[in-house]
Amino acid sequence: MNNELVPQPSWWKRNWKWAVPVGGCLSILIIGVIAIGSIFYGVANAIEGSQPYEYALEKINTDENLINALGSPIEKEGMVNGSWNYTNGQKVANMKIPISGPKGKGTLFVEATGEGDDWTYQVIRVEIKDQEPIDLKNDVLE
Repeated sequence: MNNELVPQPSWWKRNWKWAVPVGGCLSILIIGVIAIGSIFYGVANAIEGSQPYEYALEKINTDENLINALGSPIEKEGMVNGSWNYTNGQKVANMKIPISGPKGKGTLFVEATGEGDDWTYQVIRVEIKDQEPIDLKNDVLE
């Protein structure tokens, strides 16, 4: 008997029993990763677009003590950690921002509350390894 005349079933007919569950699980996994990435990206953009974030970054580039310690320009380096909440007209921002300049690195801490367009800053502080923290809260920004 010659086997060349026996038709072979298609790939799909031979393998559908494992291809369907694997494909479904991979699809769910990929959709989940995309959803989590989108949420993370949206939250990061919201924090980085907030007034306390922008105000604090402006202040660190005008402080002489900080410029002497880290150099100029001082920029964000890495991911911002923290939260930015808006509930019933009240805004609360708590951020930990890694920063760096040509001479070194540090961490900028910002804590603020707000209502409308007005913000009150409780903390604007930069911590640099092996140095005293630099408080920027009471400095006047021109």
